Amino acid sequence: MFRDRADAGRQLAVALEVYADVPGGLVVALPRGGVVTGVEVSRALRLPLSVFIVRKIGYPGNPECAMAALTETGLLYRTEEGRGMVSVYPGYLEECRAEQQVEIDRRVGLYRGGAPFPRLGGRTVLLVDDGLATGATFEAAALALRELKPTRLVGAVPVSPPETAERVRALVDELVVLEVPADFMAVGQVYADFRQVDDAHVLRLLKEAT
Repeated sequence: MFRDRADAGRQLAVALEVYADVPGGLVVALPRGGVVTGVEVSRALRLPLSVFIVRKIGYPGNPECAMAALTETGLLYRTEEGRGMVSVYPGYLEECRAEQQVEIDRRVGLYRGGAPFPRLGGRTVLLVDDGLATGATFEAAALALRELKPTRLVGAVPVSPPETAERVRALVDELVVLEVPADFMAVGQVYADFRQVDDAHVLRLLKEAT
């Protein structure tokens, strides 16, 4: 059980201690909640922090259930179930893609001041989020970052259901997960405080991290 996302980040950092001060190391956090966790990892391991923007695309009428995910690099990842639904909802995915691209552009401008995402070639990258459920956005991020040729890509999350952890593990060089509950219901079940994170909170943390 974690007190909050920051506590989870500090516990993750202990599990990732081998990467402290690694030359060329970089912590990449997925906003918004992942930034709260990632900044603690970055601070404890004395590594720089960046953010990578990914937006979930939900099903019609059920936006919280991921059908696909779009990354800031343009990679469109479809979940296994989502791949089978594309023909059922013709045009839906492209319509959502256009909508989410607007939000991606907004967040890149807000969180990074429009600066390009850092080069990853030859670097050790720790990809951090506050937890996995379906894992769609994290899987999309891992695939997109892999295309940028890091030397080593490490996934790090406080909690994941077993089946999601198994899928993600195949996409990274190493996956660090602190809690893998067999009775997983939601990411928030392992947090005492899992309140929403807003843009102002993310911006404050990013400013402190620079």
